[in-house]
Amino acid sequence: MKLATFDIEISNIFDLGPGEDLVNYAPFDISVAATHIAGGQEQLWYSKLPDGTPATNLTTDDAGRMLEYLETLQKQGHALVAWNGLSFDLRWIGHAAGDMVTARRIALQLYDPMFQFFKLKGFPIGLAKAGQGMRIQMSKLMDGADAPKRWMAGEHQAVFEYVLGDVRLTAAIAKAIIDAGQVRWVTQRGSISSVRMPGLRTIEDCLADPMPDQSWMDTPILESSFAGWLDEA
Repeated sequence: MKLATFDIEISNIFDLGPGEDLVNYAPFDISVAATHIAGGQEQLWYSKLPDGTPATNLTTDDAGRMLEYLETLQKQGHALVAWNGLSFDLRWIGHAAGDMVTARRIALQLYDPMFQFFKLKGFPIGLAKAGQGMRIQMSKLMDGADAPKRWMAGEHQAVFEYVLGDVRLTAAIAKAIIDAGQVRWVTQRGSISSVRMPGLRTIEDCLADPMPDQSWMDTPILESSFAGWLDEA
């Protein structure tokens, strides 16, 4: 598979309470995004003010150009991958671009290892925990909640490096999952667990699978939490 990954950061600042869901504060504005082609080109996506400095948010036109680029990658045969890209990244790029139809079309052919894991186990795992479990010698450069604060404080270069680090980490994890035929992650107890994952599958394929047993959970996460927007697009 020719892997290509992408990731976004938002500019909205929230102080979440314990267990509070970020989605309660949607919709979101994008500060910067990044794309990465394994062994090839990397690109930052952000809008600029007249003096050349980064704007607060990605404009509608620039978001539209990013969507077009992502779909071009798919048409060229790249396996487009994003960690939680179904629920978060593609949804809010589509929102920023005012083009949910294109975002939906891209999403159905997206590879989202986290959503694929969710359809196997019934709960999600974070990028950092998967990276540790797969023994990837890279780590996240900051907490995701800090990125909007640092962007709004003018620390643009630090956020550039952070979002580029995440697309590289996503690519490394995706390759490791493909090579190992499984995904390993660090559990809340600090141990390493694993589940068989023989190859990555598209969102469209994963949606056709039944949900796993979630009867043991007090508050199970519904599939619609990730994919519900596809029906609205």
